[in-house]
Amino acid sequence: MKTPTIKIYVILLLLITGLYSCKKSFLEVEPKGKLIAKNTNDYNLLLNSPFFNAADIDGQLFLGDELTSTEPYFKNMFTLKSKRSFQYADVIYEPNEDGSEIKALMKQLYTYNIVINEVMNSEGGTDEQKLTLKAEALTNRAWIYFMLINYYGKPYLEATAATDPGFPIVTAADVTLNKFERASVKAVYDFMINDLQTAIPALPISAGNRTRVSKSGAEALLGKIYLFMGKYQEGLVQMDNAFSHLPTTYRVELYDYNVTLAVNGTWGYNPATSPSGFLLGAATVTDNLEVLFPKQLSNNYTFLSNDLLLNAQTVGLYGAKDQRLKLLSSNYYGGAPIKATAVKRKIGPVLVQLGMSMPDMYLIRAELKARTSDIAAAKTIMETFLKNRMPAADAVLNITDQTAMIKFIIEERIREFALQGHRWFDMRRLSVDPIFAGTTYAHQALSETGEVVGTFPLKPERFVFRFPAKVINANPGMPDNP
Repeated sequence: MKTPTIKIYVILLLLITGLYSCKKSFLEVEPKGKLIAKNTNDYNLLLNSPFFNAADIDGQLFLGDELTSTEPYFKNMFTLKSKRSFQYADVIYEPNEDGSEIKALMKQLYTYNIVINEVMNSEGGTDEQKLTLKAEALTNRAWIYFMLINYYGKPYLEATAATDPGFPIVTAADVTLNKFERASVKAVYDFMINDLQTAIPALPISAGNRTRVSKSGAEALLGKIYLFMGKYQEGLVQMDNAFSHLPTTYRVELYDYNVTLAVNGTWGYNPATSPSGFLLGAATVTDNLEVLFPKQLSNNYTFLSNDLLLNAQTVGLYGAKDQRLKLLSSNYYGGAPIKATAVKRKIGPVLVQLGMSMPDMYLIRAELKARTSDIAAAKTIMETFLKNRMPAADAVLNITDQTAMIKFIIEERIREFALQGHRWFDMRRLSVDPIFAGTTYAHQALSETGEVVGTFPLKPERFVFRFPAKVINANPGMPDNP
């Protein structure tokens, strides 16, 4: 049997070297080390690697319309990238800078493609084991493309998706490839769907642990993809399946914030000290009961940074008994008071989940029920969810209108995922939704006392990122976004 060769970055070198230079294709990987994978378990170990967290995939954190920034933090914002992103600038990266989103995701794609292409020829495992490992890699590849198409492709619109430029589809782990063409938005979505439909039958109900891919995780991701396509009935089937197939050997469930955020409760909330610091929440992905399909990054903006705050409009969405108010503070990190009226700092959780989590699944399922006219089911799901975020008496809904229910669920997504990056993806998909037609977005920078010192409107063309100049220069003829 031919021994497959896996060329990957040594993790330390990944941290200190770039993925590509201006003379190389942005999808080219130049291996610094070599690992010979011969046995099925070698591929299994590759999928265990913490390398597949979502570090550096933070481009969407600065973009949601729930945010504001105050002086002097706005002027001295943490990075040039974050400031330009907050300003909805056309150009985010300097000409010599790598795009961190592409760089991080391409590292992962290379290894997943190796597993997909080679594991079936590996030694020592059963066909069932090999198919499961391939299915895990296919699911992860679908997630990578979900992220990439939501950065670089227009929001999915059936009438134009076949001609809207998307992102190059790469299925080979070949470092000699040097020519790439942007596939259409539709082609990328079809690619993701095919990967997941292939993967789901081979995935177990309970993966070995929370960091590995289960059947439910892949079904939930497929349901989310269908939601973003406006294919609501197809999405509902998959999300219902995901709830039916939740793992049984480890707990996956909502946290009850009435308990975890009780004063001196399990997450350590203390009204005397927490507002000046931060709340970690679940310390690790393996401890986080709400995580089903983990893609995790550390969020400096709910941790040690004062650069991004929640604007008054967002703060006003929370009810008086909502336990999530304990995750908002009227103090900057360190204790100084925020003088801008009704502006709050988010003080946790520190770890953002960009894969599939139970809060996301509950809210997606409720939205899919509402969009397929099952308002009663949407109401039941939402009340179950809300009882875990506030006292039961405050979790009762009296909504019977379909549009009103959909809008309530979208607002609930803002409350639940404030400063976690999800809002940007929602803004994109809602920009082609007739219910939200005419909605405009802008960020405002405020003085220390709350006066507006800068307004940055979001232009329709900035619902997509432009490619870094380094990428375009490395791939002559590949069109950029406007």
